[in-house]
Amino acid sequence: MSHKFLTSSLQSNSRNKNHKPLFKEFSYMAIKTLSFLAVLSLLAITLPLAIASDPSSLQDFCVSANSSINGVFVNGKFCKDPKLVTEDDFFFSGLHVPRPVTSPVGSTVTAVNVNNLLGLNTLGISIVRIDYAVNGQNPPHTHPRATEILMVAGGTLQVGFVTSNPENRLITKTLYAGDVFVFPEGLIHFQANVGHSPAVAFAALSSQNPGVITIANTVFGSNPAINPSILARAFQLNPKIVMDLQGKFKK
Repeated sequence: MSHKFLTSSLQSNSRNKNHKPLFKEFSYMAIKTLSFLAVLSLLAITLPLAIASDPSSLQDFCVSANSSINGVFVNGKFCKDPKLVTEDDFFFSGLHVPRPVTSPVGSTVTAVNVNNLLGLNTLGISIVRIDYAVNGQNPPHTHPRATEILMVAGGTLQVGFVTSNPENRLITKTLYAGDVFVFPEGLIHFQANVGHSPAVAFAALSSQNPGVITIANTVFGSNPAINPSILARAFQLNPKIVMDLQGKFKK
């Protein structure tokens, strides 16, 4: 047998022996590439949902227009023509003035948001003044679109919020003039005047229109009313008590 034939046979055997491992490696790399592409596709679909938020402003400001008739430069709402904007569109006066407290819960909330300060449109911020009578409270509520930071300007407040299920832990603290407390977005929170004189606080919220859901009013004062048997089971109460509560909160 010639030297060339032996060399050719050895090379052929070598190629045959390495064929299967190379094929396996190629198959593994192909599957790995496909898996990577699948993950990228999934991220491309879900990432915009995960980071969804109000879009950034594409102009200096977007003063909300009362109607679309004279509105231009749309950015979430119809906006006033910038050439027609005045200083009054960015101005609100009188938040230092105490408000009368006449509500059953003993507090009055004065909100400054995009509905009464049109220049706040697209800026993602608003402010409120809260006046508390003695023993008054801002009852358990939530802001679906905003985190709230509250500063006590006068008096003594017991404040707190409750963490989400399943822990439902109460985070609470007594605040005095100059103290600041934060309520995370969406969590149920409250403030109660525990001092011997009226109290006042100011709060900033991370939305031009944070919204408010007062728990008792929403649950027992819905229109139309929620079936009392549903609420009776949810709150483990007698249906007659539920109907009495619905009567108190009926609008």
